[in-house]
Amino acid sequence: MKRFINLIKNKFFLITVIFVVWMIFFDKNDLFSQYQYKQQLSKLEQERDFYKAETAKVNKDLDELTSDKAKLEKFAREKYLMKKDNEDVFVIEHEKKN
Repeated sequence: MKRFINLIKNKFFLITVIFVVWMIFFDKNDLFSQYQYKQQLSKLEQERDFYKAETAKVNKDLDELTSDKAKLEKFAREKYLMKKDNEDVFVIEHEKKN
């Protein structure tokens, strides 16, 4: 017990404990902030991977559309409802059930 009391009275020990507590809880880079930064980094990495996949998909579609006239015509008909002069286009929309 006396050894413990002597340890607590030691100024170097006290300063070290205060320093560690300060760095863990009160510093701008404390443990809670580091945890939040890790979560934010993980979220941003997931978003980066998603956008890389989407970019690759769009580039593939663009290559297909620029190289194949039939696919370009199909894309224009489906997305932009384009038609030839002698055709009629009917758009059928189904009601969404609540």
